[in-house]
Amino acid sequence: MRFVYEYAVIRVVPCVVRGELINAGVILYCQPRDFLCARTELDETRLRTLDENADVEGVRRALVAYERACAGESEALRAQSLGSRFRWLTAPRSTIVQAGPVHAGLTADPDAELEDLLDRLVRRATRTR
Repeated sequence: MRFVYEYAVIRVVPCVVRGELINAGVILYCQPRDFLCARTELDETRLRTLDENADVEGVRRALVAYERACAGESEALRAQSLGSRFRWLTAPRSTIVQAGPVHAGLTADPDAELEDLLDRLVRRATRTR
């Protein structure tokens, strides 16, 4: 059986005015499976290519915050439904670390789908061809 899921790419935009970005993670939400998870991987070399003065540690902390918010590591976040957390995390913002547009699909295994999306959308630039 396949279930509807939604996902968004987590992007790093070191200079919002320039609009250049790199993909650094994926958030996936599957309501029928009670699944909400973010996985991130920062390619520091690519980030420094866009902005040699980028606050790499600050970006890493922001990426980890997405993962922790999905996991409900704070009492305030655990009180929110997974759907509310997903909507909050994917709301548009003008910050260095932000979520892209929300997309949908079908999957039998949300965890495997998240890993596949990470491979295709985040790790893609560093994969050996």
